[in-house]
Amino acid sequence: MIELPVRREPANAAAIVLHGLGADGSDLQPLAGNIWNEASAKWLFPEAPLQPVTINDGMRMRAWYDIRTARLRDWEDADGIRTSADRINALIDEQEQAGIAAERIVLAGFSQGGVISLAAGLSRTRRLGAIVALSCYLPLAETLLTQAPAASQTTPIFIATGDDDVIMEPAAAAESARLLEKRGHPVRLRNYPMGHAICPDEIADIRDFLAGNIAAAAAESA
Repeated sequence: MIELPVRREPANAAAIVLHGLGADGSDLQPLAGNIWNEASAKWLFPEAPLQPVTINDGMRMRAWYDIRTARLRDWEDADGIRTSADRINALIDEQEQAGIAAERIVLAGFSQGGVISLAAGLSRTRRLGAIVALSCYLPLAETLLTQAPAASQTTPIFIATGDDDVIMEPAAAAESARLLEKRGHPVRLRNYPMGHAICPDEIADIRDFLAGNIAAAAAESA
């Protein structure tokens, strides 16, 4: 795992950022400080384990879970998703045990990392600062939303997708946002003219989203 030095000690916030399939912890490191201008935040970039991925001819790569087909909803690696979500939840627990309030913890991810961010964040028993889910979809939707603790309903969620994304289709992001809103989650859905990527306008929108929502959470807890 990559952990960046805190710009201003003591650390009283944390951003946990999860990479996509085949990438590693350094892939999203440029987001540090750009999506959340919080000088006292830890930036943590955990890495998925190396494992064979069926859709890629069994090639070993960093993956949060297995993928068998391009039609992602046709088969989901439930065990793999839950195992990775448990690992990220343990990392969140560590931040809370170190004295960082749950509402000062941001969980973000791209593609597979976004899937795990949703799976982990929605299982928390305390409100997080925010979940940022980029170019992904809500996994195990039927069971996840049924089992999600009530407290998770107050965690703000930012979902972003590319209009030209052929890996994680925009319709999947829209359906995920609809399901979350139906359960009462505060969701912001944004589409961008791009493929399976992250663009500057998206980064600016995330920055505004986090600044507003985490400031509001701080005011509520004061």
